[in-house]
Amino acid sequence: MIKKNENVTGSILIWAIIILIPLVSFIEKPWETTPSIESSISVVYLGLVSTGLAWLLRFRILKNNGLIFQSQVSYLIPIFGIILSYIFLDELITDKVLTSLLAVLVGLYFVKKAGNKKIT
Repeated sequence: MIKKNENVTGSILIWAIIILIPLVSFIEKPWETTPSIESSISVVYLGLVSTGLAWLLRFRILKNNGLIFQSQVSYLIPIFGIILSYIFLDELITDKVLTSLLAVLVGLYFVKKAGNKKIT
């Protein structure tokens, strides 16, 4: 039985909420905090606008280009994260960073290679 991408993603988010709310309540004790109105507005804005737009874009890309394209694009996130953090945040590119970047590229190579074998 094939499920729609929206159903799978919605199911994942619902189960994450079911699991995380009791865990967060136990660990963080949110009833003991009193956030400022500015921080509350910021959290709501980030949750609705930034994350909401990102998810809408994700679903549009998924619908137009498919799941394989979406999974390949997600490999670009750490690569551009390293580059942009070096440029804008003056982050250091250490041996660990280069090793993890190499691991991402090698993984992408093997996924691409396995995908090509199935086609031929």
